[in-house]
Amino acid sequence: MNLYAIRAIYRFEMARTRRTLMQSIVAPVISTSLYFIVFGSAIGSRIKEVNGVSYGAFIVPGLIMLSLLSQSISNASFGIYFPRFTGTIYELLSAPVSYFEIVIAYVGAAATKSILLGLIILATAALFVPLQIQHPFWMMLFLLLTAVTFSLLGFIIGIWADNFEKLQIVPLLIITPLTFLGGSFYSVDMLPQAWRVITLFNPIVYLISGFRWSFYGLADVAVGVSLGMTAAFLALFLAITAWIFKTGYRLKN
Repeated sequence: MNLYAIRAIYRFEMARTRRTLMQSIVAPVISTSLYFIVFGSAIGSRIKEVNGVSYGAFIVPGLIMLSLLSQSISNASFGIYFPRFTGTIYELLSAPVSYFEIVIAYVGAAATKSILLGLIILATAALFVPLQIQHPFWMMLFLLLTAVTFSLLGFIIGIWADNFEKLQIVPLLIITPLTFLGGSFYSVDMLPQAWRVITLFNPIVYLISGFRWSFYGLADVAVGVSLGMTAAFLALFLAITAWIFKTGYRLKN
């Protein structure tokens, strides 16, 4: 494995984050804090507790997951799209670097940014509400798996997109609505039976449920199912990425 190449691409992507600190870190933290203040104040004044947890604390895992999913996709998609847009991707493909190493570098950098952002949001939320993390190991595992999985999705989107507008289609029109409807701000058990059944077809429910369980021991679905769904997403996106490099889809023409 060419560790020098991986480190070079990884450091380049991380350096880009430092150059765009306001956009990459500060803006997502501020927007998430606003979500927290608005939802925590407006709805929290009416809903004091959810399953024994104060509403302000209850929504923290959902807010972290909302930011984690969107930022993982955004960071990875732009990271690989920009070399395609400028044409430098062909220099990278002709270099003695394997496809596997390219994916590790770009996805690793995007996942690192997202995890750091998630931890910053967690620390920020702790200033507003008392938090407890009952299962810190599982919290970090869900955080890592989700960041890597959706960074892979962002990598795929960055290769698929042929303009900047398409980079935003999936995060804005698919991921964000599914996250809002996936129990970020409420428990699935609060819904009527019919809507509860429909909600369980939303794959984001399983990610948020498992992540919230690591905080408070509360879950809308079994933790094993949440972990299995996360692993299934990871396997699916790995398979699609492998197919892209095997066929040269949008890379060799």
